[in-house]
Amino acid sequence: SRTWNKGTYQIARWLTQIGTRGYMRDWRLRFDPTGLSQASSPFRISKRESVPVIHAYSDALSKRPDDWPDSAIVSGYWFMPQEKLEYNPWRPPVELVEFLSQGPPPVYFGFGSMAGDSARITRNILSAISKTNERAILATGWGGIDSVPRSENVFVVDAVPHEWLFPQMNSVFHHGGAGTTAAGLKAGCPTVICPFGLDQPFWGRCIENLGAGLKLPSPSRVTDQQIAEAILSVTRNESYRNAARAIQSRLVSEQGIRRSIEMIEKLASDWQN
Repeated sequence: SRTWNKGTYQIARWLTQIGTRGYMRDWRLRFDPTGLSQASSPFRISKRESVPVIHAYSDALSKRPDDWPDSAIVSGYWFMPQEKLEYNPWRPPVELVEFLSQGPPPVYFGFGSMAGDSARITRNILSAISKTNERAILATGWGGIDSVPRSENVFVVDAVPHEWLFPQMNSVFHHGGAGTTAAGLKAGCPTVICPFGLDQPFWGRCIENLGAGLKLPSPSRVTDQQIAEAILSVTRNESYRNAARAIQSRLVSEQGIRRSIEMIEKLASDWQN
């Protein structure tokens, strides 16, 4: 409802202000030691003013709402240009390269910065892997997954750049963070999302609605059988891969960073004039 939307917007705005206040203060003081620029904080601008906002996601996943003001801009994802990646290449461990070469593409499991009952989550994932007989890479991240001994079918890492790893994956299983979701689709990977909270259930629904993967219950409620069935579905049913690759073809041509720069330069020019 309209009341619910407004209420949740105000809560998100308040939480954002609290969470970013220190960063914004430090950033402003680097350029204005007097602190006078605090007066131009976006949280102090009159509600009557239209503040341009660039949303760094792709409308290939979710169409821009019709009721958004003209100042709300959807640019596409901000993927690092390939020449930048090649300039500062990441070098993978030899053991990881060997694991990838010793069999079919594995399934990626990782929850990034999310943390929960890592022991339970890890047990469920390992059980699901044994049920499906798939090869897997487990990224322990910030504690969402426990570190476990390597085996013939399972390789454990702390973290690996998604832009390097995901194109070599069969499919990806993760929490549904906006960046991880984008990286998986840019690699054309069928996706299973097991959301912790925040915006993650939304991206899970987008993935499912587009036919590019599945959304599962949260890690505290999902079972090993549900994980196994989801992995078998996205790895054996080509429709998920076809849908993911259709989205991939749109994402690689969007050039979100370039579009954002052009938008910012145009806005700056309009304000100067």
